[in-house]
Amino acid sequence: CIPFRYRSSNEADDVKFGKVVEGGWENDETVEEAAVREAIEEAGVRGDLMDFIGFYHFKSKTHQDEFSPEGLCKAAMFALFVKEELNSWPEQSTRTRNWLTIPKALQSCRHEWMKDALENGFCKWLAQNK
Repeated sequence: CIPFRYRSSNEADDVKFGKVVEGGWENDETVEEAAVREAIEEAGVRGDLMDFIGFYHFKSKTHQDEFSPEGLCKAAMFALFVKEELNSWPEQSTRTRNWLTIPKALQSCRHEWMKDALENGFCKWLAQNK
């Protein structure tokens, strides 16, 4: 998911983003439940899961196996409106929480699919939902 919050108003220029939260989902949960769980585990944030932004395809070296030797993966991305920042969270020793402006968030994307999800998925969704 893409965690976001407003600094002081509901203006699109005043949006702050956390890092793109990624992770798999368990057999006993929906993809929506997984997005909420991963936001808590990785970023230490809770909030309202908003709309589905889209599917994004990528290759993962860690998910290569006999069924997918290329490591093909599909991410289901959601917007997450952050209402609470936790003081402690499961992965805080290996992950930090930083809030970024849209341009800084785009610069910090590690993978092209994440940048696409933020720029062409989330930003378009935000413009339609002002």
